Amino acid sequence: MALAARDPIHFDLPGELNASIPAERRGVNRDHVRLMILDRNNGNTYHDQFYKLENYLKVGDLLVLNTSRTLPAAFTVELKRAKGVNVKDVELRLAQRKSNSVWKVLVVGQTVQQGDELTFSPTLRARVRTCNPKSPLVTISFSKRGNDLYDQLYKLGEPIRYEYIKENWTLDYYQTVYGTVPGSVEMTSAGRAFSWEMLFRLKKKGIQIATITLHTGLSYFLNDQWKVGPAESLEEYEVPGDTAELIRKTKEQGGRVIAVGTTVVRALESAVDGNGRSISQKGWTNLHIHGDFELQIVDGLITGFHEPEASHLDMLSAFVPQLILKTAYKEAVDQRYLWHEFGDMNLILGRRSDEIPSLGY
Repeated sequence: MALAARDPIHFDLPGELNASIPAERRGVNRDHVRLMILDRNNGNTYHDQFYKLENYLKVGDLLVLNTSRTLPAAFTVELKRAKGVNVKDVELRLAQRKSNSVWKVLVVGQTVQQGDELTFSPTLRARVRTCNPKSPLVTISFSKRGNDLYDQLYKLGEPIRYEYIKENWTLDYYQTVYGTVPGSVEMTSAGRAFSWEMLFRLKKKGIQIATITLHTGLSYFLNDQWKVGPAESLEEYEVPGDTAELIRKTKEQGGRVIAVGTTVVRALESAVDGNGRSISQKGWTNLHIHGDFELQIVDGLITGFHEPEASHLDMLSAFVPQLILKTAYKEAVDQRYLWHEFGDMNLILGRRSDEIPSLGY
């Protein structure tokens, strides 16, 4: 069924609120960034620091983390055209893994053709397999595959950095502390603020923790002409059996399932049976979650702050109405919260059925 068109969420974001420096380099621990809590039941907001997250969770709640690890996805390559013309210092960005040796990529500032060769180093090459004039992405096949390819990518690449990042922060700054499965071309940034100490403290309190894996694709193609929405963006994911079982038990016992990041929401809501129960599943998802979407699994969300008109705001509209979301974001701007992967955090959470009238803070 075709979806009704929805207006994008507009708001003014001052440039100085784009976080360009990791918290650690600002003299702040990762888990000491700021936290805005938005009560999805009534739209009330509260302001705190992220390391105090445990004060807003209850024994029996379940946090679900994404274990995907960020790849160095930006490269400088030499382009050899089929007709023998060489172009040096061409920027290339990984966009989406298709197999152990095949990727969709963005070649910046150059038009490529089928058969063109891309030289990453003396030990790594790739060939253009397909091009589509209706897409900014091309499909390439690498000369190496699997772990051998990843070894080369880690040696040769840099993390993708957008225009608000002014310095060349190393790849370590683009990782979560618990990421173990290489595959994301952009950081799963909602989990960046967690420290091991904080995770241990949450578990000691009785907060359950489970994991999924979803590898993020490229979200921005450097040209406003190309805007690919979630429905056109396939991402690889896996919800393990033990995670699905823990989700089912949590919900049966009245606990809340809280996704750490929009990637986790997408994975969990993709792995659902006909009765709305969490199941073990792996594959590719293009699930588009929006204001008319009825969430089956996820009760709350920890996320960063998203830029105006971003598709992530569609997903947030599944948790709270757009008017409440716009009001909360205006308050976040007024309160000088920081945006993007090095910025502050937002917890969107409702009360459990046995808690009235508030979340208990």
